[in-house]
Amino acid sequence: MLLLALDTATPAVTVALHDGTSVIAASSQVDARRHGELLLPAVDRVLADAGLRLDAVTAVVAGVGPGPYTGLRVGLMTADTFGLALGVPVHGVCTLDGLAYASGIEGGPFVVATDARRKEVYWARYEDPRTRVSGPAVDRPADIAEQVAGLPAVGAGAALYPDTFPDARGPEHVTAAALASLAAEKLAAGEELLEPRPLYLRRPDAQVPKNYKVVTPQ
Repeated sequence: MLLLALDTATPAVTVALHDGTSVIAASSQVDARRHGELLLPAVDRVLADAGLRLDAVTAVVAGVGPGPYTGLRVGLMTADTFGLALGVPVHGVCTLDGLAYASGIEGGPFVVATDARRKEVYWARYEDPRTRVSGPAVDRPADIAEQVAGLPAVGAGAALYPDTFPDARGPEHVTAAALASLAAEKLAAGEELLEPRPLYLRRPDAQVPKNYKVVTPQ
């Protein structure tokens, strides 16, 4: 097994290789405006670090969000393209699940929250690092304060809103290393992963104007 994992659902552009036992190479850069520019060089870098060629990959794992439309589609389209070119399966993993898996919080429930912009967060509740019990959803922090009261919280969204998430912890951004490790664990256990389709949770910012007037030639 050689999994190529990537995620662009958060400001982190992150790529990793996993050989079925452990992560053998990884790269992460935080830059919310350069997903498309940074992703392919990161793939080249982890392959070079591992001393492998792209055609050695046996499956692709992509973070499916939730995340902003523009960034999220960069990773998913790249994953689909690799899958088609290599003739290998493409699996999806919820980005919040990757953060939960990397949290190291074993004792009791906790929350993962990422920045959804518009003064909102993408969030989900977990019983342990491998078990999501609600979500993902998108809400204003004040609207979910009672639901998350007293719970530790992981992710950049939690760090942004300390009034709602007073016990905010790292990591702030997902890593492909965590996604790859979680995916490898689930595949080894015979569990099905998600389809590589985006979890947007809300409509994109760009909208067709209402009452759009069609102009036809006379």
